[in-house]
Amino acid sequence: MQRDALLDAARSLLSEGGTEALTFPALAERTGLARSSVYEYFRSRAAVVEELCAVDFPVWAAEIENSMERAGTPEKKIEAYVRRQLDLVGDRRHRAVVAISASELDAGAREKIRAAHGGLVALIVEALADLGHTQPRLAAMLLQGSVDAAVRRIEFGVVEEPGEIADVVVSMILNGVRG
Repeated sequence: MQRDALLDAARSLLSEGGTEALTFPALAERTGLARSSVYEYFRSRAAVVEELCAVDFPVWAAEIENSMERAGTPEKKIEAYVRRQLDLVGDRRHRAVVAISASELDAGAREKIRAAHGGLVALIVEALADLGHTQPRLAAMLLQGSVDAAVRRIEFGVVEEPGEIADVVVSMILNGVRG
């Protein structure tokens, strides 16, 4: 229970103040634990990040996968993949992952994030192959790059509504730049 409370506090700190806010004194204050007790659960800030990735990324990916499974055609699966990721932008787990991704982390934490993202990209490869892409893995990585750009646009709080951004990125992905 303490570990879960620490992870929940870490999510809150990351979503509120980015990686600079994720400190052991702040975790201790949020959970009511002594600072030394935090070290009993995590040896470093990177260890907290690795644990968040291990816990939150699979949940996030399962939500995307469930949306895709309900879609019938490859085009609808791609649309579900894009829209569900963009819907999750406001979720606290997502804000924490975005904050984590932008931070200076050790190689182990970075590798966990890369592996988690690779699992996410793997979800869309089959739909792209079904559409006839000769390099569906490359197409999936480029598609995810478009989604990541849309996520950053939403995160920055630009003038467009998140729904408008989702509509444009889905149209661009499915129809190309001609619209």
